[in-house]
Amino acid sequence: MLKRTFHRSLLALGLCAVSIPAFAQDAYPARPVKIVVPYAAGGPADLLARMVGERLAPRLGQPVVIENKPGTGGHTGAEQVARGAADGYTLVLATIAHNGAARLYNNLRYDPGKDLQPVVLLAEAPSVLLVNDKVPAKSVQELLALAKSQPGQLSYGSAGNGSAMHMAAELFRYMTKIDYVHVPYRGGAPAMADLLGGQIQLLFESLGTAHAHLKSGKVRALAVTGTQRDPSLPDVPTVAEAGVAGYASVPWYTISAPAGVPADIVNKLNAEINVVLKAPDLRERWATLGVSALGGSPADAVKRNQAETTKWNAVIQAANIKVD
Repeated sequence: MLKRTFHRSLLALGLCAVSIPAFAQDAYPARPVKIVVPYAAGGPADLLARMVGERLAPRLGQPVVIENKPGTGGHTGAEQVARGAADGYTLVLATIAHNGAARLYNNLRYDPGKDLQPVVLLAEAPSVLLVNDKVPAKSVQELLALAKSQPGQLSYGSAGNGSAMHMAAELFRYMTKIDYVHVPYRGGAPAMADLLGGQIQLLFESLGTAHAHLKSGKVRALAVTGTQRDPSLPDVPTVAEAGVAGYASVPWYTISAPAGVPADIVNKLNAEINVVLKAPDLRERWATLGVSALGGSPADAVKRNQAETTKWNAVIQAANIKVD
């Protein structure tokens, strides 16, 4: 009798041991979720993360905290996430720097392609080529003529090496054979501040950030980087229309997690973020900023990232783009 009771007690303990992890897993998230934005506050990546986080929090039943951690062209924050616990509580807003241009760096201490796991495609947003009001060029062709008459005298800013701004400008350099100077910043906001201040002459900026400054008259839009004109700037041609045939650069954003996060957690995050991305108010707000919400499965995000990595690696190699 005593032996039977002992065995029943062991069986009960065993069932408890099995049920505790299952309960904890079902309870995800049991504490706040953090999205690391690996760029300075105020830029397009930061704006998108905050708008998604605000709407995602009530769906998860937990706060969604946005943490800006700029540095190394977006890799400082991304590495921190990649090396963190694979429990779904720390995510990163990944960009071309992580999904397409990591090849620029020879000494990264992590492998974005292996150490980060895409959760969902967030959005895509063509950029706009801006010059400050002190630059006399009123068109892409006039800018090219100015740059060729003053080789190495014009400078452009970016949110850091490997950022969408950097890659758009380097593709432009490669296709037009002009010579200008790259000035990397720790995010898009300080780059825009220096464009307005005249420290740099041009910038490939997100449409959302550019609109407010275009209204001020302190900067001028010469072209958009997508394959078609943007409805918010109908009179501004694409770079290809403006004379650089075949040019196209469309930044995209992915929410990613450390590799190894359990599939059920990835799928839950994917499902909830997809609901957020389908919200009419978010889509309408993003449309005014020149941003298109994407969504889809984790597999869709992997496929897009792989295709873009192949494209941009070819550009990096052909143009011999190097980190400054």
